[in-house]
Amino acid sequence: MELYILRHGTTDWNKQKRFQGSQDINLNEEGRQLAIKVGKRFKNENISFDCIYSSPLKRAYETACLIRGDNNYPVIKNPLLREISFGCQEGMPYDEWMNTEDHRKYFFTNPIEYIPPEGGETLSSVCKRTKEFVQTIIEPIQKSKPDSRIMIVAHGALLAGMMCYLDNHGIETFWGSGLKGNCEETIYNYDGQKWEKK
Repeated sequence: MELYILRHGTTDWNKQKRFQGSQDINLNEEGRQLAIKVGKRFKNENISFDCIYSSPLKRAYETACLIRGDNNYPVIKNPLLREISFGCQEGMPYDEWMNTEDHRKYFFTNPIEYIPPEGGETLSSVCKRTKEFVQTIIEPIQKSKPDSRIMIVAHGALLAGMMCYLDNHGIETFWGSGLKGNCEETIYNYDGQKWEKK
């Protein structure tokens, strides 16, 4: 089985370097064009999918639908793919987020020390629910259809948490090789036993 994981297209809050979290922000026109471009590239390369699983947030779902284009496979929303919540501090600009003695400043630089703002979600919680999603939704597909190709369209922190499971590492290296770019994909193979990055 082949799995593509991809971050949503660009939003205005991405351009403004604001922490979006679970706020339901729309794609901007640049983000829509990025998604359309990815969809056209897949079509030109004859890459199709059995289905796409998407975060329920608009920026991810619209990205998934634009990538699908006129293909007839389903785009399925799943609440386990919602982005991490930053609680009462969603929308905060990056500079303000980092310029503090609060443990939120460790989000990117030292994840093991990160403590979310009030009402926010921990990184361990993100890792737990993304692992649950892969184990209960994605991996069983391989048993019934080992040659399937699936896509997940979601968010930066959400996908980093998922890759902790796929790449078999802990929260101390939560970000792996770094935050994924908008509409950047990573591809994995699953043989029923282990995940391997292509």
